[in-house]
Amino acid sequence: MQKNILVIYYTQTGQLEDIVKNIAQPFEDKKDEYKVTYYNIQLRKDFPFPWPSDVFFNTFPESYLQIPSEILPPPEEVLNTKFDLILFGYQVWYLTPSIPIISFLKSGFAADILKNTPVVTISATRNMWMLSQEKLKVYLKNFEAKLVGNIALVDRRDNYTSVLTILRWMTTGQKEKSGILPAAGVSDEEINGAGKYGNIIEKHFENNDLANLQPDLVKNGAVEIRAFLVRVEKVGNKIFTIWSNLIINKKEKRPLLIKFFKVYLMAAIWIISPIVLIFHILLAPILWKKRQKQKEYLQGINLK
Repeated sequence: MQKNILVIYYTQTGQLEDIVKNIAQPFEDKKDEYKVTYYNIQLRKDFPFPWPSDVFFNTFPESYLQIPSEILPPPEEVLNTKFDLILFGYQVWYLTPSIPIISFLKSGFAADILKNTPVVTISATRNMWMLSQEKLKVYLKNFEAKLVGNIALVDRRDNYTSVLTILRWMTTGQKEKSGILPAAGVSDEEINGAGKYGNIIEKHFENNDLANLQPDLVKNGAVEIRAFLVRVEKVGNKIFTIWSNLIINKKEKRPLLIKFFKVYLMAAIWIISPIVLIFHILLAPILWKKRQKQKEYLQGINLK
């Protein structure tokens, strides 16, 4: 009997769709054993791409506070099938799973689809996904889903170069290299090679050995932890909590506050972040053991 594999994702640029389909390919190659179903989450009112700058920054408070939008119902095939494994692809917006993903998770459909089902999460981000994954783990736990693996593909460029390339990509639609700036996003090499993770997942699934899947994925480069970025995320979450609540609660001043937030965010990236990096380097010998434990935890799939 065929096993049912569901691939859930939302994408604007097509990058995440390419990644999840490459990861699902080993299952597609065994059509006698597996039936693969794709579910592309669709909002009733979708976001634009490329993003007008004002629209992108205006999504901040709803993104960070996990305020959902209305989604279109999943296809009947998705709603009426019990799946044996789910590959769950998601993006990160403002250190949080994107509004379309949150909208699915809060829609009422997610609980029935995910309950008691093994899930492998797959993210494609600029570089900060760690604490967003922690937020997603809470949803999966509440749905009684079984998180068995995580793959986090990122832009391998340095933090500051990737800021410039991602802003160019989001606001103009240009991912390709231009001038002195390299291409944005996850590299084509990693996207095209993502099938290796699918092979690992399929092997463990076939052998009923999903309990040992994540260490195998980590060993093969599926999760890279940069301690400095974890620190930046922790600081960012504290600051975003203040800004998002301020903007939501001061509705009449929202346009002005969004402009101030945009200025603050750019200052934080280019001025505050380098200061955090200096302290991160200076404290490295003292905090080495703590950071090693943190790395091992974030590479895993358990929830504290």
